[in-house]
Amino acid sequence: MRGGPIDFLREAEWLNGGRVRGYAVLIGLASLALLVASWFQAQGPQGSDFLAFWGAAKAVLAGHPAASYDLHFQQHVQTGAGFTGWYAFVNPPPFLFVATPFGALPVPLAWIAWVAVTYGVWAWVSLRAFPRLWPLVLVFPGALIAAGHAQNGFVTGALLVGGVALLDRRPLASGALLGALIVKPHLALLVPFWLAAGGRWRAFAAAAASAAGLLALSWAVFGGATMAGYVSSFQASAAIIRGGNSVFFLKMATLYSQLRIYGGETVATAAAAALVLAMIALVMLSWRRFGQDGMASGAAMLAATALASPYLFSYDLPFLIVPLAWLVREGLARGFRPWEKALLVVLWFAPYATRAAALPLRIDLMPLASALLLWLVWTRGAAGAAPEKPAFATR
Repeated sequence: MRGGPIDFLREAEWLNGGRVRGYAVLIGLASLALLVASWFQAQGPQGSDFLAFWGAAKAVLAGHPAASYDLHFQQHVQTGAGFTGWYAFVNPPPFLFVATPFGALPVPLAWIAWVAVTYGVWAWVSLRAFPRLWPLVLVFPGALIAAGHAQNGFVTGALLVGGVALLDRRPLASGALLGALIVKPHLALLVPFWLAAGGRWRAFAAAAASAAGLLALSWAVFGGATMAGYVSSFQASAAIIRGGNSVFFLKMATLYSQLRIYGGETVATAAAAALVLAMIALVMLSWRRFGQDGMASGAAMLAATALASPYLFSYDLPFLIVPLAWLVREGLARGFRPWEKALLVVLWFAPYATRAAALPLRIDLMPLASALLLWLVWTRGAAGAAPEKPAFATR
């Protein structure tokens, strides 16, 4: 029946720019209240993940950067600040350059400063990429959940968004940003294959130089003992995975984590490996699909990254603003497909909604949302839409 509930969702003509801006304001106000609640919770006895960054910063400022990876030091510093809980620092040494300044502040102020600064950087980079879509960017639930956790999703998100957005115009800057993902390398799992398949060798070289340079600089500044400490932290990371219970894995937004609960480690590992190989093949083919358009292919790569990485939490998802905003931009320019607006609303909320529903449902549906997002991006592409270059052309 024309004009009935089916058409209401299929075409979603009611969802115009004015309503989007209005809803964004309401969501922003509600999110501020949730952010305040997250801050109070983070100051409670158990603290929050941010304590790992703060404790590592304290070690550097005390002149003992290798102690960033010393579990006894971290426990002493974090519990000495009044917390009963404490957290291991497991990020590579270049991340210390980011975290160290925040160790000069007490935890309550450092938490606020960390969220404000890292959110500001991510928002600035994302708005530069999609200036007309500022309401969708500023209150993107994938970003708001990262803010509440005071984790490093804004740092990695800014690097991924900037790296994709700059690729066609400034390949060296793009590569430098992507190489800086050495601070959390499993989020760059698909990047080298993507750049190589597109023949973006200048960006590829810049990424390699950036990663190697940051490692060398951190070695020079923080010393070899710090690098050795990081290697020893692999044991802590492995222990976290081995000791993870169903609640821990439900907080992860990956196929691996969900299969780990219901199928066991062997099944989960095999499925994750197969999925990684499939995503590598897909991002390499994306250059032909999107006619060498770096932003379009990058949107597919980032959607695929949310599927490919076996170790991913909801606070890691600010980078998904690229495929979502790209789809909205394409819809505004070329017209939205039936059901596309409604699906984009669902996917825009997905980082928040899937995380909230994971424990009650006993499954995290974010991998399904990521797969749907990738399908929407892929089906928006059309080989030959732009002048096509050889798959391994030089640029």
